[in-house]
Amino acid sequence: MKRQLTILLSFLHISIAFSGVFVYPSQEVGPIKAMNGVNNGPAGPYGLGDSQTRDNFADYRAAKFPFARTHDAAFSESYGSEHTVDITSIFPDFSKKADDPSAYDFAITDWYLKRIRDMGTEVFFRLGQKIEHHVKKYGILPPADFKKWAQICEHIIRHYNEGWADGHEWNIRYWEIWNEADLDAKTWNTNPRTWGGTEQQFFDLYTTTAKHLKKCFPHLLIGGPALAGQEQWADRFLAHMAKNNVPIDFFSWHIYGTDPRKIAEKAERMRKLVDSHGYDKAETILNEWNYIRGWTEDYPYSLATVHGVKGAAFTAATMAACQDAPVDILMYYDARPETPYNGLFDFYSFQPLPSYYSFYAWSRLASLGKQVKAEAQEDDLYAVAAKGDGIVRTLVARYNENDNINRSRTVEIHIEGAKDGEAIGHVVSPSKLYSETLLDIRNGILTIKLEPNSVLVIETRL
Repeated sequence: MKRQLTILLSFLHISIAFSGVFVYPSQEVGPIKAMNGVNNGPAGPYGLGDSQTRDNFADYRAAKFPFARTHDAAFSESYGSEHTVDITSIFPDFSKKADDPSAYDFAITDWYLKRIRDMGTEVFFRLGQKIEHHVKKYGILPPADFKKWAQICEHIIRHYNEGWADGHEWNIRYWEIWNEADLDAKTWNTNPRTWGGTEQQFFDLYTTTAKHLKKCFPHLLIGGPALAGQEQWADRFLAHMAKNNVPIDFFSWHIYGTDPRKIAEKAERMRKLVDSHGYDKAETILNEWNYIRGWTEDYPYSLATVHGVKGAAFTAATMAACQDAPVDILMYYDARPETPYNGLFDFYSFQPLPSYYSFYAWSRLASLGKQVKAEAQEDDLYAVAAKGDGIVRTLVARYNENDNINRSRTVEIHIEGAKDGEAIGHVVSPSKLYSETLLDIRNGILTIKLEPNSVLVIETRL
C-alpha cells in the first residue's frame, strides 16, 4: 500500500511538473523581435498657441515603440489632418514639376514626424493615401503619370534623408508603396476604398515606383504592398514582380481576427509565399493587426474588446505567438487618437488603456535583448522570455476568446536556474492594471493565480 501511494504521489508530481510555463535561460533562441511597433505617433497640442495641455508624450516614450507607421495619419487632427503624410497632401498640385521645391508642402508632415522621432521611435513611411470611405474618391485614384508619381516619392525621400528643400537627414529606412490595393479588387470601379484602379494598373505603379526608388536609394528598404488579406492576389502580385525583376526589400501584410495562433499561421503562409517567388531575402512585416470578431453584427463587441483587458491579453498573446513565427516586425493598428481601433490610449484623456501595458511589457523584454526558450503547456497560455545581465523576464498571457470562461487558474512557472527569493511581477487583468505583485520563487518554481484574459510579467534573477 505504501509503495502504491509513493507511485501515485510520483505520478501527481510529474503531472504538476508538466503544467504551466517552462523557461530555459540556458537555451538562447535569438533576439527579441520588434513585435511592439504601432501605426502613428503621439498625440498632444496641435501647434503654436494651442492652450491644450493633455498629451501622451511621456507614456508614448516610455513604451519604447520601435516603429510608427504613418498610414491614415491624415485622419487625425492631432497629426495635421489632410495636410499630413499623404502624397496629395505633400504634393497637392500634380501639374507642377516633381523636382520643384515650391510644389511641396512639407511643413506639417515635418512637424508630425519630428514628434515621432522625439519619442525615440523610428518612422516607417507609407507612400500613398489614406483609406477613403465616402461616395466620391480623390487620392486613391491611379496617378495620371506613374513615372512622375515615383519621382515625387523620390523627392519626398530626399527631403527627409538628404536635406532637399530645406529638409532633414533623418535616415528613414523603410518606405512602403501604397496600402491595401487588394481590399476592393472586385469592386474597384464601383466603390473602392484604397485603390480605384485595376489590378494591373497597381502592379504597373508598384513596378515603376519600386524600380525607380531602388535605383535612387539602393541602401534603403523599399517594399509593400500592405496586403489587405487576399492571398491569391498576393500570389499574382509577387509573380508579376518576380517576372519583371522588381526589387522587394520587405513584403507587408495585414490581418484582423481573434486567434493569435491563426495570425502566426498566416505569418508562416506569407513567408512561404514570398520565398516561393524568389524573395527569400525580403523581410515580412505585419503592419496592421488588431482584435476583430466580425465587421457587422460583432463589430461593436470587437471595438469594446479592443479597449478592455481582453484586448490587452489578445495583443500580448499575438506578440508572443508571432515572436516564434517567421515574421520580422509587427505594427499594431492604431495609436491614432480618433480611431476606435486605438486600444492604447483613451480618446478623451490620452491616458493608457489596458493594451498599452502589453506593449510596455514587451519593451521590457526587448531591453534585455536575448530571447530564451519558453514553453506554455496550456492552450490558453502564451509565453516569451528574455535574459540579460543576470536577469530573466518572462511574459505570460492567458487569453480566452470564450467569454464563458471566467474562473481563475493556478499557473506554475518553472524558471531554470532562478535564484530562490522574491520575484517581482506586474499583472494586467480584469481586477488589476499593471499592478505590482510580489511572488516567492523556490527551486525555480513560482505559482500565481491568473484570471482569464490576463497578462503577467515576472522578473527573476539567475
